[in-house]
Amino acid sequence: QVQLVESGGGLVQPGGSLRLSCAASGSIFSIYAMGWYRQAPEKQRELVAAITSGGTTNYADSVKGRFTISRDNAKNTVYLQMNSLQPEDTAVYYCNAVVATTRSFPGRNDYWGQGTQVTVSS
Repeated sequence: QVQLVESGGGLVQPGGSLRLSCAASGSIFSIYAMGWYRQAPEKQRELVAAITSGGTTNYADSVKGRFTISRDNAKNTVYLQMNSLQPEDTAVYYCNAVVATTRSFPGRNDYWGQGTQVTVSS
């Protein structure tokens, strides 16, 4: 019904930057919140940043001032600009979207991307 495709992960040195993108496609009626989560080895998945359809943002304390989330509603795409990356940012990053499909509206469901690896290492 809905697919989320992420791109932009990779290997970067400490202090470097990466930009993640996530495009949603399928039988979309409306996308509400979109966000990024991450999961490091042997740790629980945690929220990194989220943004509502109106542009209200929320960040984990650990990334405030370094990461910026944005979205292009016309393209059903969410971005995560990551600056001043540190080794502790190493994780698999997952895109999330709360979506009402043409079949489910007004009901909505959570959808997840397949994940993209971000490794910060010298």
